[in-house]
Amino acid sequence: MRINFIDALGKARQVDRVTYGSDEAKILELKLLQEIRHEAPAKRITLRELFDEYCEVRKNEIRESTLDKFKRIMEYHIMPELEHIKLEKLDTRLLAQWKLNMENKDISLHTKQAAFSVFRTLLNYAVKMEHIPKNPLVRIGNFKSSGEIKKEMDFYTAEEFKKFISIACQNAQEAEKRGFLYEWDYYVFFAIAFYTGLRKGEIHGLQWKDISKGYLSVRRSVTQKLKGEDRETPPKNTASVRTLQIPKPLMLILNEHKKRWRKYDGFNSSFKVCGGTKCLRDTSIENHNKRFAQMAGVKKIRIHDFRHSHVSLLANSGINIQEIARRLGHSKIEMTWNTYSHLYPKEEEKAVEILNKIK
Repeated sequence: MRINFIDALGKARQVDRVTYGSDEAKILELKLLQEIRHEAPAKRITLRELFDEYCEVRKNEIRESTLDKFKRIMEYHIMPELEHIKLEKLDTRLLAQWKLNMENKDISLHTKQAAFSVFRTLLNYAVKMEHIPKNPLVRIGNFKSSGEIKKEMDFYTAEEFKKFISIACQNAQEAEKRGFLYEWDYYVFFAIAFYTGLRKGEIHGLQWKDISKGYLSVRRSVTQKLKGEDRETPPKNTASVRTLQIPKPLMLILNEHKKRWRKYDGFNSSFKVCGGTKCLRDTSIENHNKRFAQMAGVKKIRIHDFRHSHVSLLANSGINIQEIARRLGHSKIEMTWNTYSHLYPKEEEKAVEILNKIK
């Protein structure tokens, strides 16, 4: 007799057995079907082997930077403790101990939750591939706040940004007097970050051909966190491919900057807006950020906080959350609201004032 079936890896397989008589054949068939249903040869693989398999499968399906982040979290927070554990032994007791060990680490709640999310994704993949019947991590539950005070979101007000960008402009002007034009790239970088809310990688990927007739198109992103050369990829998600109208102050800055670049031998529309043939280095941008803030007498914020500054300005000027989500390239408005809702001005008094008029 012969039984055809699909194994845990999705491959077609056959089992052939010799029997004598219909009764013996039925008994053997039932036994083989039970074995097949419970068969999970991949179940005996270790978490490390599952991790390697997942990375191999997903390397052509997700952004390289996303997979790199996944790997780093796994290697740092999960693999040291559990990499040699076979999947069949990965029960709630072991996972509860892992979670307890994570709780005792001196790391933020956000980092713990990110590790849990990555781990859950890997085990969900294991379920999908039928390596395990269900995800045991679900029963453990994600990390929850135990009174940890959430870090305040830093951002520049319009006045603080004016002080910061004025220093950046003065720095570029002084460098130009000495014959160096490259300092203008940093000035332009910070101006783009504030006026558009683009992510750092999106500014790195911005080329002159992406700017036309008063509009700026986000078509690519560049990351410097991977080993080797810079990696150019599509933006973070479909919604991140977007076109934004350029504010007049930024348009003036870009027009002047393009005039400078046109003087460069070999200049073409594929040159990067900030950097020309190669985007600015992240470490150098951070050094300039720190120096400009100190010279301007304003607090130093992270590069990503210029994005927050963009949102804060718009939110407090009454721009609706849907438009802000579009400008940021968020795939869901909920993501924007969960991150930035506290930046919106309190509406309670305004609401009551409206209701008071109804008599």
